[in-house]
Formats: sequence, structure tokens, C-alpha cells
Amino acid sequence: MSFRSIVRDVRGGFGSLSRRAVNDLSDNSEAVVVVQNSRWANLPPELLFDVIRRLEESESSWPGRKHVVACAAVCRSWRSMCKEIVRTPESCGKLTFPVSLKQPGSRDGTIQCYIKRDKSNLTYRLFLCLSPALLVENGKFLLSAKRKRRTTCTEYVISMDPDNMSRSSSTYIGKLRSNFLGTKFIIYDTQPSQFNANVPPPGRSSRRFHSTKVSPKVPSGSYNIAHITYELNVLGTRGPRRMHCIMKSIPASSLELGGSVPGQPELLPSHPLEDSFRSISFSKSLDRSTEFSSSRFSEILGAAISSDVPDSEKSKLPLVLKNKAPRWHEQLQCWCLNFKGRVTIASVKNFQLIATQQPPTAPPPPPAAAGTSQPAQPEHDKVILQFGKVGKDMFTMDYRYPLSAFQAFAICLSSFDTKLACE
Repeated sequence: MSFRSIVRDVRGGFGSLSRRAVNDLSDNSEAVVVVQNSRWANLPPELLFDVIRRLEESESSWPGRKHVVACAAVCRSWRSMCKEIVRTPESCGKLTFPVSLKQPGSRDGTIQCYIKRDKSNLTYRLFLCLSPALLVENGKFLLSAKRKRRTTCTEYVISMDPDNMSRSSSTYIGKLRSNFLGTKFIIYDTQPSQFNANVPPPGRSSRRFHSTKVSPKVPSGSYNIAHITYELNVLGTRGPRRMHCIMKSIPASSLELGGSVPGQPELLPSHPLEDSFRSISFSKSLDRSTEFSSSRFSEILGAAISSDVPDSEKSKLPLVLKNKAPRWHEQLQCWCLNFKGRVTIASVKNFQLIATQQPPTAPPPPPAAAGTSQPAQPEHDKVILQFGKVGKDMFTMDYRYPLSAFQAFAICLSSFDTKLACE
């Protein structure tokens, strides 16, 4: 069998077989036994490596990248080879598997997305941009959210399914919850963070699990991974909102040279395929540790950005993001930020987030010689997330390392909520 025929089969009917196998895994993990025992599972490793490597290089963008996903859905040997070849978004800037939605974005540039709002049914859908045009709706679907108003709060249920946004669904991956005024938010993940941030613990906690639905491999539930606060805007709707994001699952040291985000999910060959591709929990838990009091949020923010922290404890500080201060444009008579053409409509919802913490002091670099390039922009000065309006119900969302698509989407959802005390 020639190499071309193998690739043709992978892109053709074989790819559809693999996708059906992925769908069947939600109910029956034995659905691909027939593939495990087929000729595809017994390809020589050298040939298999060459097939997947060439396919990965040729299909660099969606929708063609679906063939790479089909390869990883064949059997354990193919999945293991995909893990070896397909790099994470952090190093290649590409979103390939659903697990990529919970992995940090690119270090070298932003991953450009857009959010489409549907006011009629209070839903929000996140898409990966496939075209540089701002108002062209031809993106790759990534995540969806449903806004639900409670008596004392508002919740945004986040799912990997464009239509099924129920917490009981197997595609549920987290939620965003606000206080009554819409000024304080907490992001919950279905999986615990591997980074233990040095912030004060909540005063009380109660969590119940649906014992028949908890995954035996990964503890699942509602885990508090971030706090978002909006401060009083003395200028009303004419002025920009002020916000802070305390990322409890990301260490501040992740922005330093050689830093990283610990405990990120990977495409592990030893895990069942459904765990690797969905990276979700099957529990329907209740988390009552939410505390939206002003003193509680001030305590957490103060502990996160305090300068009086021993050196031994600095590695445990979480990353804190703040909105980049805009400048007043005299001719336009409005507050302006440089979105580099990615935002076209002025809105109080628009923002850019940068890191609050400053890098450790270092000796100044020697003066650059004539004709040499300027030093790269420090990580702490780079815009990590920007969000802005481009149409009536269209918004761009561009994010980069160390945020994931899930975290960036949840932060942007908080901007949609009405801020009664800020405007």
C-alpha cells in the first residue's frame, strides 16, 4: 500500500469511521475494538510517524485539521503517535483537539477568535477565526455559554456543544457566576487546578457529588479557579471599566523566563480517549464556597499583589491581570485603546488585560548597536487578552499564553453582564 493511498483513506471514509468511533465513546468505550484489531493498528511505526507528520504539516488550519483529529481517534498506537507529533497551542499556536481549549494559548502571538451573541435565547458562542475579515462568520466552533438569571446571582454555563448547554450534559466544562450587582465573578472549572495559589481560603465550604457520575480517574466538581472584580467607574458609561482578574490556577511566575503553567491536560495515551478529547467531568456537584463580599475579594486581591511577600512564598502567588489604562483622545472626545484593527465599535465592554505583577529587577541591557533590532516586548507588558465590539452582536476575542480559551471566554462573558454599581 502506497503512502498516498494511506493518506487518501485517512482523509476519506476512514476519517468518517474514526469520527463515528469518537461519538460512540460517550456511551461505549469498546466501540473501537474493531479498529484496534484492524490493519490500521499494525502499521510499522516509521510509516505511521511519516503519515501523521505529513498530514499534520499539510493540514495547518481548519476545516482540514479535522483529519488530524480523526487519526488520533483510530486506536492507542495512532493516538500515542499523535501525542508525539501534534504540539500544544502554547508552542504551535494551533487548536487541534478539544483538550486544547483548556491549554495555554500561543507564546508567540495571539489566537484570534470571535464571540457571537444571541439575545433572543441568552446564548453566546465562541468561534476560532478562519479569516482576517472581522464580520465574516465562517469560524470553527469552540465553546458556547447560556446565561441563567438566579435570585441572587447570574450564571453562565459553558459547554463544548453549540446547542446542549446543560450542567447535566457530558459536554459541560465549567461556569461563570456573578454576584447580584454584576461586579464580582468567580470562574469554576470541572477539574481541580494543579497550582495551589497562596490566597486566603474561604470561610466555609460544602460540596456534594453525584456518586454514580463522578469520574474514577479525575476528581470532578466545581473548582474555583479565578476571581474577577469590576470597580466603581466615576465617569459613568463615558469612561472605561476597571477590572482585576485573579487567576488562581496560573502562577505569576509563568510569565518569567522559563516559567510555565503547571498541571495542564495533555493527550495521554494511557487515558481513555474520551478523557483526552473531552477533558470534562460527569458530576453534577454543588459548590457553596462562593463568597462575593467586598472584604473577601479585597483580601484575595491584596494577598495576590502584595509586595510584602517573602521570597519563599512568591512562587505561590497567582497571576493577576488588570485592564490596560486607555488614553483620552481629544479629537474623538472618547477613551481609546489600540486594538490594532481588531475592534471597530466603541463600547464600555471593550478591554485589554495585562499582568499586574512587575518582573524582578534585572541589570539594564547594553545599548544596541546601530542597525540591530530592538529587544522584544517584556511578557508583563504584552496584552494577554483583548475583547471588543465589531458588530451589533459580534465581538472579537484574542488571547495568548498563559490563558486558555476556556479561561479567556469566561472572562469575556463577565463583560456582557450589566454592572449596576459601575455605570
